[in-house]
Amino acid sequence: MNDDQLLRYSRHILLDELGVEGQQRLLASHALVIGAGGLGSPVALYLGTAGVGTITVVDHDIVDLTNLQRQIAHNMSRVGQPKAASVAQSIAAINPEVKVVAIQERADAARLDALVAPADVVIDCSDNFKTRHAVNAACVKHRKPLVSGATVGFDAQISVYDTRSDDGPCYACIFPPDAAFEEVRCATMGVFAPLVGVVGSMQAVEALKFLTGVGSSLAGRLQMLDARTMEWNEIRLGRQAGCAVCGGRPSHK
Repeated sequence: MNDDQLLRYSRHILLDELGVEGQQRLLASHALVIGAGGLGSPVALYLGTAGVGTITVVDHDIVDLTNLQRQIAHNMSRVGQPKAASVAQSIAAINPEVKVVAIQERADAARLDALVAPADVVIDCSDNFKTRHAVNAACVKHRKPLVSGATVGFDAQISVYDTRSDDGPCYACIFPPDAAFEEVRCATMGVFAPLVGVVGSMQAVEALKFLTGVGSSLAGRLQMLDARTMEWNEIRLGRQAGCAVCGGRPSHK
């Protein structure tokens, strides 16, 4: 690291658990962020400020006035612009040395297969089950850790799905693709603005912990928050033998 980097990342370097080596790992890392909205905004910004070397941001949408209530990476001057490009501009304004790859498209299974393969960690900030399952399938295939978050109304959930361990569940273990889950979106139900910041920041924490090897992850644990009472509940999760996506697959240690 050069002198400017030592100064910029000094508060990370001061952490015994992270230090210079941990920061260097971040600088050499590649994170894939799916979605540049309410969750993707704090995720991408914190990964950028932390110095993750390459951040790929994927989102097909453009910035709309209704987004600005909670999607903090965007502003009035970017209404009508692609969200992925807007996030890239926001990261560059804080940390121009980070390489941001902005992709404006709704990634299908084939595209996700190509995007997930080179990433060190995948952060799912999407807002629908179809995308979440497609991202999960690609992560299982390429044995990449997946940090997943979701919010609607005053309710939120977050977990890490890491199938490199024999008992680690994938997203489909908990939310089977063929189950009849009701698709609930912010456009119809609303969302409490700071809640996406809370969950997105936690997703960034989990991603950065993985990239630096600090602590233990939320793998095998689903945390749920009711922001009305600020009460957290946690469910322990295990791999489901009958899972159509990861069931019975060995971890290849």
